[in-house]
Amino acid sequence: MVMSLTSKQVLAVNKMIRSSPRKLNLVAAQIRGLPVHKAVQLLELSPKGVAKDVRKTLLSAIANAENNHNLDIDALKVVESSVGKAMVMKRFMPRARGRASPIHKPFSRLRIVVEEFSENGEVA
Repeated sequence: MVMSLTSKQVLAVNKMIRSSPRKLNLVAAQIRGLPVHKAVQLLELSPKGVAKDVRKTLLSAIANAENNHNLDIDALKVVESSVGKAMVMKRFMPRARGRASPIHKPFSRLRIVVEEFSENGEVA
């Protein structure tokens, strides 16, 4: 999904997360629309294993906003957190009588966009 970003929006992408898109989307959906400081706190306390990868990508987006675009990190909000399917690693498990069963190990992509907002909730 190619979407043009405004001057107040910053992007961070994590391309090879070793989790299924369905499991990753459960965590990514929780942070959509939240201010970044609340999203980081929520991800730190989340029991899901994939929350570490989402937190890492979110912190990367915050660092990009601060260092590359000179935005105020206290006024950032998550406007998009989308999950996509990446490759599926295929393996085989040996079974009885010379047979084999397939094992699928899915990978996912995560795209997080943060945007700077003013105090009254409008785009700065």
